[in-house]
Amino acid sequence: MTKKRIAILGSTGSIGTQALEVIAANPETFSVEVLTAQDNADLLIKQAATFLPREVVIGNKTLHDKVASALSGFPVKVYSGADALVSVVESETIDTVLTAMVGYAGLLPTIHAIRAGKDIALANKETLVVAGELIMNLAKEYKINIYPVDSEHSAIFQCLAGESENKIEKIILTASGGPFRGKDRTFLSSVTKQQALKHPNWAMGAKITIDSATLMNKGLEVIEAKWLFDLRASQIDVIVHPQSIVHSLVQFEDGSLKAQMGLPDMKLPIQYALHYPLRLKSDFPRFNFPDFPSLTFEKPDLETFRNLAVAYEVLEKGGNAACIINAANEIAVDAFLHDRIGFLEISDVIIDTLAKTEYIQNPTYSDYVQTNEAARRFASEMIPVKI
Repeated sequence: MTKKRIAILGSTGSIGTQALEVIAANPETFSVEVLTAQDNADLLIKQAATFLPREVVIGNKTLHDKVASALSGFPVKVYSGADALVSVVESETIDTVLTAMVGYAGLLPTIHAIRAGKDIALANKETLVVAGELIMNLAKEYKINIYPVDSEHSAIFQCLAGESENKIEKIILTASGGPFRGKDRTFLSSVTKQQALKHPNWAMGAKITIDSATLMNKGLEVIEAKWLFDLRASQIDVIVHPQSIVHSLVQFEDGSLKAQMGLPDMKLPIQYALHYPLRLKSDFPRFNFPDFPSLTFEKPDLETFRNLAVAYEVLEKGGNAACIINAANEIAVDAFLHDRIGFLEISDVIIDTLAKTEYIQNPTYSDYVQTNEAARRFASEMIPVKI
């Protein structure tokens, strides 16, 4: 059987490292063609020495010589910088590009990969949040497939298998509720980044873990789901499910519900996306009902966790509004992680930036670029200078 040739954008992050575990467990099925990282040169070097990709890209140009020197004895080409990142995905030797970069930075490489005819395993939700209409139109134009990697969207994707003739009434995205489920604004006013980074169920990178704590991650997933599954905002519900066993559900027009379940392990949706439509045998831990005698569900608190409500607002508004809140959120989360603002101020920055940044109803790619820059500038102006 011909191996599927994979490029991993963001190979040193949580998704990237777990994807390499999947590939290592299935060497007869996958090969690694490209690995990229922004700053983690040491881990990128180790990954390249193990998997021997054809090319690696280190985003930070100042680290190029370090990576190149370490890999000089290996048959691996080393490049650096943003231009190399967007060009490397166009290689004829790549079948599927796993976009595991964090944030807005994943947008342009994804566009280039689509235009080069590569299927996309999408873990970078911000790509669809920022420019969902543009990306989905490109996917149709170039006849490529987008396979969701987020556990919730993978669950919806799996539930829809064999249902192409049946109309969706709505989908239900599940949320763990994060580390602060049930807490009020008084409690949240003094929480630390150490508390916010302790997710109860999932092991993720710092940015997405904070997004989970603020429920912005779920808001971004709502926007992503709209584009992936061609839905209206009114067709997308969110329910808090603290055990993270039911990964999401689809309700069809006859009222029937289908759910995808399993232990919280990102390797399963990664593997499913990389090898779709076939399922690979795995040794992943299995869910056991007696271990979870109670699965519970509750409404999200939109008044305390305002980011989810803001996400629904911009989904209804359309245009470049989602691009604005994504940019503001990236600035605000970084500021929180560097102890420059409090937890509740993350939402303040996002809401104020949305009000100040110019709204564009029908944005082009150039508009998205300018919107991202403007929103980041407005958001940064709200962050106190650290003395």
